[in-house]
Amino acid sequence: MKEKLAGTLLLCAIVPLAVIGYIFIVFVGIFFSVKRARQGVRALDHFVNASLFNGYAWESVSSHAWRERHHKRWARVVIKITDFFQKDHCKRANKREQPVVDLILKRGLDNQTIGKQV
Repeated sequence: MKEKLAGTLLLCAIVPLAVIGYIFIVFVGIFFSVKRARQGVRALDHFVNASLFNGYAWESVSSHAWRERHHKRWARVVIKITDFFQKDHCKRANKREQPVVDLILKRGLDNQTIGKQV
């Protein structure tokens, strides 16, 4: 129950900031630092992966698509789209991110922390 309450309160604060952040990323990316905007886009990518595709919060949609390519239709669509822009993008993203996923799972860093009985 504590985790649900904390999550709800956190969402009430984060969602408006995320909307502002999205607008900021677009503005900064167009008029100023592409490097700074890229970090925001990467964070949004991870958010979309976790919320819409039921993936890990520390993994991109591309890496997740590569892992699921044999099991999920959406993954094959993502791979096809990204290959149009950059050949083997998803494969390379997974090669780069899979060690992080493995480490987090191995150490149990994905486990519940708020409201957990010690």
